[in-house]
Amino acid sequence: MNVSEAVRIALLSLWANKLRSFLTLLGIVIGVSAVIAVVTFESGINGYVAEKIFNLGADVFIVSKMGNVVTDPEKFIEGNKRKDVTMEHYEAIAEGCSACTIVGASIWQFNGKVVYGTQSSTDTLVRGWTPTMTRIYDLDLDLGRTINEADMEETAPVVVIGSDIRDNLLPGVDPIGKEIRVDGHLYRVIGVGTKRGKTLGQSADNWVMMPITTWFKAYGSHKTLNVWAKTNGVGLPMEQAIDQARVIMRARRHDPVGGKDSFSIETNESFMSLWSNLSGTFFIVMIVIASISLVVGGIVIMNIMLVSVTERTREIGIRKAMGARRRDVMLQFLIESGTMALIGGLIGVAGGISIAKGVTLAIGMPSAIKIWAVAAGLIVATGVGIFFGVYPARKAAKLDPIVALRFEL
Repeated sequence: MNVSEAVRIALLSLWANKLRSFLTLLGIVIGVSAVIAVVTFESGINGYVAEKIFNLGADVFIVSKMGNVVTDPEKFIEGNKRKDVTMEHYEAIAEGCSACTIVGASIWQFNGKVVYGTQSSTDTLVRGWTPTMTRIYDLDLDLGRTINEADMEETAPVVVIGSDIRDNLLPGVDPIGKEIRVDGHLYRVIGVGTKRGKTLGQSADNWVMMPITTWFKAYGSHKTLNVWAKTNGVGLPMEQAIDQARVIMRARRHDPVGGKDSFSIETNESFMSLWSNLSGTFFIVMIVIASISLVVGGIVIMNIMLVSVTERTREIGIRKAMGARRRDVMLQFLIESGTMALIGGLIGVAGGISIAKGVTLAIGMPSAIKIWAVAAGLIVATGVGIFFGVYPARKAAKLDPIVALRFEL
């Protein structure tokens, strides 16, 4: 059996019946495209979430009133009933956690309004930070300086702004030293953050940051905050630091011996574990949907191959009369069905990558092409074609050459 000849016949058949070929391969194309697009998005988002959204690092943990990401309604209600995490808790951890290298505190206000002259910006994230937060969060600046201890002690009316605020409110001017209003309060700009771009389609640069004491003065001190701590490393140093912070917090909040913590401690690993569970569920659902498309595509290929067997009955009879064995005929049709499915897989891979990159360009959703996903898509598509081509191939192989030669359409 000449494999290259079987592949050539398959390609000629596809080209001769373009519309039929397109409809035949549509299920395979949709299924493979869906798989490639989902894997591309999942890989890109996983890396982006770890690097830019949680942005903790393996040696950082957060102490908060309740988890920053809560999916259980009962836990959300329970968390809201807890006492707030306050500056007293921050100061106690900063003083008593010997395994912590840096301790900081943060708080925020969503939907802030920033005004400069006649220009304004809405839905701005207003952050209140201790000076140490800039080292924990790795805040980079394009201009000016960040807040310092003197700013916090003096409750100075100063802010560091994101690049969106500079570009939209102060274009073409040096923003350092300019005065802006944030939710009606006047502040002096001392720094501009480096542009970070979009996070899942939303800008990560529409923010202002001020000393946490200044934030409390503007928005009130009866609000809970997050305490961030950076350790000497991962593993044992991290465990020691978390244990020390837990002991300090339980003592300050008078948690009963043997009772639950009245606060939450989260690490980058806990955030990523939660995200992996959520994204994994989405991935499985999409794979199931894509599998249905592949099965439908395989059934269509089987039907078309049965039609092809009927159309080429005399050809099969001639081949068998000239000495072709059953396995030769069967292999020929299996190669043809596999080739058809492989072409559908190639189109699906190209379509999936194009969809993913198109969405990335349109809304900034991160994507990352994985070679293993491309290879798996092609292998699965070819496998589907061969699997559903077995029955038509066996039917062709079993044809009696005398009957086949007498056959007329």
